[in-house]
Amino acid sequence: MANVMQLMPYLEGEEMIFVQGIIKDMNDNQALLFANAYSSRRKDPMLILLTACLGFFVIAGIHRFILGQIGMGLLYLFTGGLCVIGTIVDLVNYKKLSFEYNQNIAQEVAFLAKGVV
Repeated sequence: MANVMQLMPYLEGEEMIFVQGIIKDMNDNQALLFANAYSSRRKDPMLILLTACLGFFVIAGIHRFILGQIGMGLLYLFTGGLCVIGTIVDLVNYKKLSFEYNQNIAQEVAFLAKGVV
């Protein structure tokens, strides 16, 4: 059984617990395949924070595009981050936004890893 700390030492808190729950039933090959695929597709919370900060100074909504939320990205783009209030809320909730995205990616990658090996 693989340990998430050995495969992905950069994970923190809730994300680490979530990923450990996913890989607990995988063999070592599946866990390694999962770790490689997940690492390349996950979004770092700091990236989301930095791109949300850009909403104040450059273009609002970049972080929503990165998270695959095209509709919200366009809404933020055309409304100035919902008059900056939405950008402020996203700055407070950046970890939650990235965790929700990463949960979905982890489930997709786990399905593929279990089916391939």
